[in-house]
This record gives sequence, structure tokens and C-alpha cells, in this order.
Amino acid sequence: MELRREVVTAEILLPSAGFEPASSPIEIRWDPILGHTSHLLSGAELMPSSGFDLRELAVQTQASCPFCSERIDQSTPRLPEAIHSAGRIRQGEAVLFPNLLAYAQYSAVSVYSPDRHFLPLEQMTAPLVADNLAAQVQFAAAVLRYDGRARWASINANHMLPSGSSLFHPHLQGSVDRFPSTLQQMIAQVPVTRVHDYVDTERRLDERYLGRLGCADWLVSFAPVGFNEIRAFVTGVSSPAALTVEQASDLAEGITRVLNVYADLGFQSFNMALVGGGPESQDGYLCLQLVCRSHPQPHYRSDVTYWERLHRQAMVDYRPERLAELARARFQDS
Repeated sequence: MELRREVVTAEILLPSAGFEPASSPIEIRWDPILGHTSHLLSGAELMPSSGFDLRELAVQTQASCPFCSERIDQSTPRLPEAIHSAGRIRQGEAVLFPNLLAYAQYSAVSVYSPDRHFLPLEQMTAPLVADNLAAQVQFAAAVLRYDGRARWASINANHMLPSGSSLFHPHLQGSVDRFPSTLQQMIAQVPVTRVHDYVDTERRLDERYLGRLGCADWLVSFAPVGFNEIRAFVTGVSSPAALTVEQASDLAEGITRVLNVYADLGFQSFNMALVGGGPESQDGYLCLQLVCRSHPQPHYRSDVTYWERLHRQAMVDYRPERLAELARARFQDS
């Protein structure tokens, strides 16, 4: 597989250099799976580090948090009995319940733990992530049994306010719907043979490939859809609802390592999406994407501009190959 890239040069007369000519290279890359383009900028620092005190924000938000242990049973809704007889799904420390704001026909929130209102990414562990994923898998499978037409399942995360989360307490979100999202439609149209070709190419080039953890191949995205995008592919599974406990644990191990990498880079906010082509697709696969988001602090710069929102084109300042060098230290035993 050819990984397409082109370099163009922007030229200006720089005021700080007496209006002498200055040039900046811009690398354009095409994603081989989803088809979008990314611009890799030179000399930019679009998301500088922050010294914002997250622990203080945790203290401020904890007193009224509906996901904390002293309020979760009274403040969160329950699943219909036809979907789950207990009303909530509990797996280890994780607790899953319906989303008060329905983003899909069937949508759920699952906290890593009611006792963990503050969970910085450097403290994220594979067992916590595995239990939370397992709860979401149970939810998606229960919905599919209840409503066979709702076959499009995804497991997602808005972690911290800059990612789109309305609550500080760390959690995942799941959705199951009768109609696919745009991303699910795109995944469903890409044959698994192309995914195999892509992963094999990245493994051979050894510039962005991180390794295989159990059922999943992990790599840094060649053409990132957002800042510091890292992906995983699981073949032979077409829906998150079909994940086994072992496969969910494999993914949790990789997710944890990625989140630890984000912490190493100084980030605490991220988005995640785990999608497939639907349970009816043949020889399917799952695609998991993670991106980090702006620092949670007052007056932060949003990392989503007209380029990302309207042009569907990412502008990033951290080269994927540099990210892969850093991330390999976390994946070295894979």
C-alpha cells in the first residue's frame, strides 16, 4: 500500500526579521482507511503545556456530582427491565446506566468507579478500563437482543470538559442505534483486506507501528484526524457488542498505555471511539481511535477550528513518527 504525502511551502515576509522572506513547509497526508487529509505544520505549538490544577477543579465539582458513590443510585436513571433486569450493569468498580440526554435510541454512561471522581490519565489502569469496556459490551449485547433492528453499536469517551464532557467524573459512553453514524458508514464501506494491507504496510515500515496486544494491532495514525491520534484494529469482529471478555481486556491494555502516553505528553483530556461495520458485515473489523484534546483550563484554545469542523481536515503540530518513538516505550513488551 502506498501512503500518500505531499509537501508544499508557504512564503511570507517576516516582520520580526525586517520583512525578509521566510518559508514554512506544510506536509499533507491522506488517510488510507477513512480518506481524510491532514496538514502537518512546522514550528507551531498549538496546544502548549498547562499548569492548571485539576485536583482543585475536582474538589469544586465533587460536592454535587451525580456519578459519585453517595448520589449515583438516587441521581442516575435505570435501564428498562426488558433490557437489563437489574436496571444498572455493574462490572468490577464500573457502573453503567442510561444517559439522561439520549444521543441515540439507546445510549448509556458507565463510570470507571463511583469512588473515583478524580482519575488523572497517569493513574488509569487496565483493570479499570477493562471493567468499563465490559459493562459497555454487555449493554450493547443486551440492546441487540432486545431490538434486532438497532445493530449499530459504538463505545466512546469524552474525557474532561474540553473533549465535550459536561461532567468532571470520568466515564465512557455507549450508543446503539438503528442508523449508522457517519464514521460507522465509512468503516462499513472499507473492506477488511484493505485494513490488513494498511497494518502490514505500517508493520513493514516500522515508523508508526507500535505492536500487537492480544487481538489488536496498535499504531500511530499516518494522517491524524486529531492531535496525537493512535489507532487499533481488531479483525474478525464486526461490532463492539461481539467482543469477548478476553478481547475487551486486550483493548483495555492498549487503551491504558495510550492514555499513559498522553499523560507523559502533559495532556489530561481525550476522545475515543470504537466502531465496526455492524454485526451483519462479513469478515469485519473494529476500528478504535483516540485523540487528545486541549488542556482543561480557563481561556483554553480549542483544538477544533473551521478546518476540523467544516473542512473535515486536521491541523496538527506533532509528527506521528515522533509520537511513535515516545509511545513505543509504553508498548515495548508487545
